[in-house]
Amino acid sequence: MTTPGKLIEYLDGGKFICAFVTEAQDKRLRLINQTGREINLPSSRVLHASKRTYSVTGNREELLKQLQGSADRRKGLTEAFNLEEAWELTTDETTPVFEPLFLAELVFGSEVDDDMVAACIRRTFSDRFYFKFKEGEIHAHSREQVEQLRLQQEKEQSRQALLTSGAAALIRLLQDEPMDATLCAEFKPILDQCLPVLQDFYLFAGEAPQAAMARELLKTAGLNDPHAPFHLLVKAGIWDRNENIPLLRQEISTTFPHAARQQAELLLQRGTTELFNDPGRVNFTDLAPMTIDGPTTLDFDDALSISEEDGNYLVGVHISDVAHYVQPEDPLFQEALQRGTSLYFPEGQIPMLPRHLSQGICSLIQDEVRATLSLMILLSPEAEVLRVRIKPSIIKVARRLTYEEVDRLIAEDTVNETAIGDWELNTLNMLRVKLRARRVAAGALLLPFPDVNISVNGNGNNVQISLSDTDTPARTLVSELMILANTEAARFVADRMAPGLFRAQGPPRKRIVQGQDNDLFLNSLQRKQLSRGELLTSAKTHSGLGVEHYTTITSPIRRLLDLLMQHQLHSLVRREDLRFNEKSCKDFTAVITRTMTAANAVKQQRHRYWLLKYLEARKGTRLPALVLESTPRRIFLLLTDILMDIDLPAPNGPAPEPGITVEVTVAKVDALDNSVRFEW
Repeated sequence: MTTPGKLIEYLDGGKFICAFVTEAQDKRLRLINQTGREINLPSSRVLHASKRTYSVTGNREELLKQLQGSADRRKGLTEAFNLEEAWELTTDETTPVFEPLFLAELVFGSEVDDDMVAACIRRTFSDRFYFKFKEGEIHAHSREQVEQLRLQQEKEQSRQALLTSGAAALIRLLQDEPMDATLCAEFKPILDQCLPVLQDFYLFAGEAPQAAMARELLKTAGLNDPHAPFHLLVKAGIWDRNENIPLLRQEISTTFPHAARQQAELLLQRGTTELFNDPGRVNFTDLAPMTIDGPTTLDFDDALSISEEDGNYLVGVHISDVAHYVQPEDPLFQEALQRGTSLYFPEGQIPMLPRHLSQGICSLIQDEVRATLSLMILLSPEAEVLRVRIKPSIIKVARRLTYEEVDRLIAEDTVNETAIGDWELNTLNMLRVKLRARRVAAGALLLPFPDVNISVNGNGNNVQISLSDTDTPARTLVSELMILANTEAARFVADRMAPGLFRAQGPPRKRIVQGQDNDLFLNSLQRKQLSRGELLTSAKTHSGLGVEHYTTITSPIRRLLDLLMQHQLHSLVRREDLRFNEKSCKDFTAVITRTMTAANAVKQQRHRYWLLKYLEARKGTRLPALVLESTPRRIFLLLTDILMDIDLPAPNGPAPEPGITVEVTVAKVDALDNSVRFEW
């Protein structure tokens, strides 16, 4: 027990304080310390108590002088205490635990006093590289522990140096004037270390591997803007000023690994001659099919043909036979599993398969021999399905048409019997109308919505938006025949009790539109009432399309699901063992759900980014908005020029009625921050 008159030492705010004990109880001490304060202290906080007992009844100034003298001497002794030397002297001892007196004797000699022992405690307490002071004893670290601590110390010193130099480099990078060659050489090695850290932090925040380092770098550089890393990376030329951040966050690759590129190049070298040697493949090069796509399309994965047969119509839906080239064991197939789909943005596309295939040997290019999977569907004049035959095939596209050209040709409604092209289009258009009517009668909801076309110039400064009708004869002609082909492919697999990948959708939660309606207001409301789509391994009804079975096979160049179902169809048509069993199909549903969720998130976020970039240039402008829903607190609207959903606080006075068009003002918008505010 510490008794009155002892000179003790304790820590206060990280500082060593000397004090005399004036009163002592079981667990508390009354002290006068070197600053002249009288305090109560728990006895557990005492680090060292002197052997000598002092008189504490004398002059107060004399007591303080004694305390300050001991404090000064102990400070000097502490600075002179060589910890490394003491540690080396103790490494041969049988036990790593020592009394402070023993260690003080090793360093100062056999004649040690209270100040020397206290200095020993101070040194080991404040510097824990070689020793650790614990509960009145000194524990020596092993050589392994010291080496580990040394490495940690060096790492921390490097980190601090990087923080200092890195912050300076970041500040210099953000300055407007370009760096000269000397400064570039000076800062480049540091920036090469810092910028990848900031890139990961901007993309993944707290989940980034060096998030703490990134925060310290930014704090040291005084960069408090949450988008500072973005601007730094743009300045450094690592990112574009309109970098696709959602794409990077989903870690979707924009390039293909060497093995996939190599396989694509080998496939190009194979050519198409081998197709004619396949006894299971039908030669349809005499059918002269056509492609109908947008004017900028490069990956053509479907073509159409039509001919008369005993008063009926034999419609050919010819799908690029990607499965012929991409097998489940291949690097290309594994890459398709990772991607799940092609991605299309205003600034470019990221294909599911390398362009060697997607725009080359798998693309149904005019006048080129191509491998296809053909669905030859015999339709009655009333568009009833009379017969379906699915065959691996060979075709050569005779005509490449755009939607605009087809709309013009159909509108002309030529009656010249020798104009085969016009007869084909007009007949397909007639069947399109009847196929659509059949689906509507079966409960289909067409809900046409204009396409939002976004075009950007080279640097993204000028964003233009236009709307195009999706319900034109040409577009619906293609979509009806693709729905027909997908429906019949699903039926073919389901009728043979084979597992597959089927799309299904339950009835809408509420029916607002009956069949086809071009009313933007009603269609917007109806879309919000649709049931969620499902991906199943057995066929179920698809209410939205008005069909009993449904899958997708018509876009194998750009969708994993279509490629997988094409493989399954091949095995059934050729009467081979099933390519995929039930378990494989279930596994694929998980893969497709994961990849499509990521892809859709990127597409939606990128689409919104460009809409906001468009609005940035229109701050203060009034825009027309369709009122969708009106509640006492919020009004939900649709900007009719760009089809963007927004909401506003309810205005003062009467709330606008749903269905009317009002005007709103773009008050504030920041595309990078994903924020926009409108006012009435």
